[in-house]
Parts: sequence; structure tokens; C-alpha cells
Amino acid sequence: MSNISSNLKYLRKKKGHTQQQFADLMDIKRSLVGAYEEDRAEPKYDLLKRIAEYFELTIDEFINETVDEKWKPQLKSQGSNLRILSISVDHNDNENIEMVPVKASAGYLNGFSDPEYIKDLPKFQLPLPTLKQGTFRAFEIVGDSMLPIQPGSVIIGEYMDNWNDVKTGETYVIVSKNEGVVYKRAGNRFKENKELKLVSDNKVYDPYLVAAEDILEIWKAKAYISSTLPDPTPEPTIETLSNMMSQMQKSLSQMNKN
Repeated sequence: MSNISSNLKYLRKKKGHTQQQFADLMDIKRSLVGAYEEDRAEPKYDLLKRIAEYFELTIDEFINETVDEKWKPQLKSQGSNLRILSISVDHNDNENIEMVPVKASAGYLNGFSDPEYIKDLPKFQLPLPTLKQGTFRAFEIVGDSMLPIQPGSVIIGEYMDNWNDVKTGETYVIVSKNEGVVYKRAGNRFKENKELKLVSDNKVYDPYLVAAEDILEIWKAKAYISSTLPDPTPEPTIETLSNMMSQMQKSLSQMNKN
């Protein structure tokens, strides 16, 4: 959870502004200031940027740090994992769901934080209750590592600002420098390790580790869209059983080594 509500309330009062005065400065309604301070809503990216700049803070500081009388700015090295999320909105200031097709995956690694790149992505909205709060993005997946979800399916993920909220066993879209855009199940939590274990639902594929410093974004899977309807569950074949036995032998061998 961000610190926007408490930080805004503290900083506004420190400046000596009423909610109406601050609303006039930001050219917004007073009711919005109240909603932000009561944590009933969060400002969109453009407004968030203006507020942070007005208080002479970075967006990261304004969102993630507790700004009070004890707070002091921290010097950040160039290697810090500062993450700024770029979004697009419609004419009513509602956030779009941007779509990252397979062909755009490579470009996304370079343009994920560039507002100009993001605004040119295909975009849509879905009237689903589970997609009302938060920031969402859609990613087309390739390969059969997450069967029964088919290649070409689109995973809709919710942006995760705090990676410590990643939960073992749940599925995420991971954007990383070396692996690109992948859809996997988390095999551990960041609180336990500086690496994230990525697990495929198709047991033919081995789990692997991705270093936290290699990860650019994490999106928690909330829904998916597929043009392929599921087939009836097939009877196990000799090939399927052989693959399962092979995977079990690999796992047992690894356990013995440990």
C-alpha cells in the first residue's frame, strides 16, 4: 500500500494550505483532495507527478516513503531500483489497459517507463469488478509452459509496486532484462530471498531463478482472455507419463544433491 494519503495530508498542512487552496493550486476539485487524503482514491500519473514536483519530491518518495517531521531525502545511486510507472487514460481520465502483443515484447523492455511508448500501445477497458481498482496491463504469452492456458492467450495483470507482496503459488507476469516478458508461478517470496523462483505449470519445464536486480516489473495475474476454448481432459499417454517420470527423477536427483 502506498503512503500517498498520509504524505499528501502532512505536506499540505505543512504548507499551510486548506484542501480548497491546494485543489485550486492543482486545478482539481476539493472533493478529490479529500478522497486522496482519506485513501478512497489515488491520483492519476500526470497529477501525481505535479503534486510530487510541487512538494519537491520524486514520485517514488511521495508514494513509497513516510514523509513526516523526521523524514530526510535519501541520496539514490544510479543503480537503485527506482520504478516509475507510465500509464495512459481515456477522455474521462479513466486508466486504460494497455496491450503488449508478442511482437512488442522486445520493445517493451526499453519503453516500459516511457509515456510516449506506452500511449502508442493498443489499449482497451473491461467493465469487470475485479479490474476497478489498480493499474492493469495485458500481455500476450507464447509457449506451452503454463498449460492449460494456451499460447496466444492474453494475461491481464495488476501492477505490483511492492515486490514483497509476491506470494508463493500465485501467478505473475514478470518483465526482466534477460528473460523478457514471461508468465509464471512464484516459487518463493522476496522476503526470503533476493531471487525469485519462477515455476511453470507444465512440469516438463524446470523452475529457474531470476535475480531481483534483473527484474523491471511484476504484474499479478487477475484475468486472462483466450480465443481457444478448452478441450476435454485427455487420457494420459505413454509420452505424457514418460515426461512426468523424467521430471520426477530430476526432482529426486536434485533433492539428493541438496
